[in-house]
Order: sequence, then C-alpha cells, then structure tokens
Amino acid sequence: MVSAGEFRKGVTFEMDGNIFTIIDFQHVKPGKGAAFVRTKIKNIKSGAVVERSFNPTDKYPKAHIERKNMQYLYEDNGLYYFMDNESYEQIPLNRSQVEDAIMYLKANDNAFIQFHKGEAFSVEPDNFVELEITFTEPGVKGDTAQGATKPATLETGATVNVPLFVNQGDRIRVDTRTNSYMERV
Repeated sequence: MVSAGEFRKGVTFEMDGNIFTIIDFQHVKPGKGAAFVRTKIKNIKSGAVVERSFNPTDKYPKAHIERKNMQYLYEDNGLYYFMDNESYEQIPLNRSQVEDAIMYLKANDNAFIQFHKGEAFSVEPDNFVELEITFTEPGVKGDTAQGATKPATLETGATVNVPLFVNQGDRIRVDTRTNSYMERV
C-alpha cells in the first residue's frame, strides 16, 4: 500500500480498477483547512491524463510494474514487433502502446517494455540514441549570432532542432526524454 502523502513522480498505484502513474504532484498546506495532495495522474492502459486531489492519508495498493529489455524487430500493418532477449519470444504492440518511442527506434535497437500482470502497456527507448540526419536545410554562413537552430529530419522520421553547423548525413546524439540535440557523433 502507498499513501497519497508518499506520492512521487513515477509511482504507480491501483485505483477504481485502473492502474495510474504519477506524472506531477504537489503537497498543498493551505492556511485554513486540511492539507491535500494535488496530482496529475496518467491511466497506463488508456493513456488519459487526469488532475485529481487526494487526502494525504488515503491509501492505495501499489501496482507492480515489470520492465523487460527487448529488441525492436520490425513494423507490419500497424503492429510493432519486439523480441524478448532472454526467451526469444516475440510480442506485437499497437501504435498506442509504442506512442512516441518508435520515433527513436530502428530495427534491432533495444528498448524497455513495461508490463503489468503480463500485459505490455508502454515502450521506453534508451535515454540517448545516435541517429543519422536524412534531411536538413544548409546553414547560412554568418547567421550564428544568437545560437540559431534549424529543424532536421532523422532516419527514423523524428524531427529535432539542431545548430546551423550540422549537415545532412551527420550522425547526432539525441536525448529521447526531451527530443533535443546533444552533440555530433
């Protein structure tokens, strides 16, 4: 059991037959009245985000989430196939389960798949990935006074803002948590 007073980002719990994860929280102690916890929670099955307030003494069962390192294989008719690196079992996931993570995965890349009671519900790519730029406009010489950036399309289809000196064909490191350029590789 986890009490609402112990809520932190990333904590998962069961409520009303659904599994939720804490996206954001704030402990509020008003001058008048009882303290409460204001949260932004995400339903891990449907992906719906809800804002809700809790009494700090409310208790909820903690949800056990299993993370497996799996290899992305291929996409076929809207299904994305991943293979367990230990048992070699393949599982198909639909677009809503892979969400934005697929924008950073190439064939044979590893990713973490999260499971609850044997059912996969989300995919997390590595925090940093190296990808090749397939298209970007050439930078204009002398246009760098304010650290300007330009959009670049990566080999997976993702778009990232990069500095003007980065060119088509360059390999760059991207932070997948913020979708931001880190450095040239």
